[in-house]
Amino acid sequence: MIPDSSQSNIQRWLLAGLLVLMFASVVAEEAGSFDITYPKQRLEAPAIRLQNLNGNTVSLDTLRGKVVLVHFWATFCIPCLEEMPVLESLSQEYGRQGLIILGIAGDRGKTEVVREFAEKTGVSFPVLHDQDGRIRNQYEVVALPTTYLVGRDGKISGRAIGTRSWDEPGGRAVIETQLHAKGAQ
Repeated sequence: MIPDSSQSNIQRWLLAGLLVLMFASVVAEEAGSFDITYPKQRLEAPAIRLQNLNGNTVSLDTLRGKVVLVHFWATFCIPCLEEMPVLESLSQEYGRQGLIILGIAGDRGKTEVVREFAEKTGVSFPVLHDQDGRIRNQYEVVALPTTYLVGRDGKISGRAIGTRSWDEPGGRAVIETQLHAKGAQ
């Protein structure tokens, strides 16, 4: 008989393995010089249910019908901080077309640090605090920043590890392709 804590660890490793397998069999495509990894088979995005900086619960499930950029970052990650103004700009520009950016802060400290950063930089898109790392683990985030594209159907459409120039032609092409995709995407 396996102890409960070992079963829990086994379940986490199995989930992690499934996510790794999903991206191990991917096709790398580029839009210009923009590098994003696209899965061969699109799977349901892992659930996200966290509080935003105002204490309200935000759930990925409630965003079905929107294209969601799930952006993992932290206040101590310099490349992440440099990318935030670009993401804010895209949120303003493409928000009416159905783009939602969820900034998931991985800081382990107090939420106040994340809140102060968001206020200082003028970020208006939802910022969620993944203080215990649960969501990062579900998404197998191994480097910051990491960004997942979730289609209108709630399935993962792509992943970018590291900073990207989302406001340059390649990044805009990726976003616009998702926004204008027919069918379930």
